[in-house]
Amino acid sequence: MSRIVIVYHSGYGHTKKVAEAVLAGIIESGAEARLMMPVGEMDDASWAELAAADTIIFGAPTYMGGPSADFKKFADASSKAWFTQTWKDKIAAGFTNSATMNGGKFSTIQYFVTLAMQHSMIWAGTGMMPSNTKAATPRNDLNYVGGFTGLLTQSPADASPEEAPPAGDLETARVAGVTARWRAGAR
Repeated sequence: MSRIVIVYHSGYGHTKKVAEAVLAGIIESGAEARLMMPVGEMDDASWAELAAADTIIFGAPTYMGGPSADFKKFADASSKAWFTQTWKDKIAAGFTNSATMNGGKFSTIQYFVTLAMQHSMIWAGTGMMPSNTKAATPRNDLNYVGGFTGLLTQSPADASPEEAPPAGDLETARVAGVTARWRAGAR
């Protein structure tokens, strides 16, 4: 059975909600998965769990065009795993949330891809087509934000975590979680 760890930071609770939706999709597909948060409180057991995982999914809000500083602290601290290539050949995936439809989300995903490549990991995109037809129901269809390289979700700046991200983004997160589990199991 695949062991998947979702390591993330959430500033206001919206990204945590996305992480929980990814986790739900993975668990429903039959894989073993766990959320690891907060990234700023990693201990030796946390690093050992990441070393034992088959798949690591990175998640962070996009702030000012990139991942949150708390996530960057985690990434910097992963240099010990990099030095020993502890994560080599593991599957990696990622997700981000921000207040705008774009707002630098791709920069955050690209940061995750670069982090994964530095660790010699194998990157898994969403494997999903966007909802980009006239028949699409804005904010309720799968992959409405149009993420290919990673999962992208949006929460209005004045919305609480109880209000956002919208249902379509959370369902996309569940499906993306299943995709990550499938790709990990296919190894």
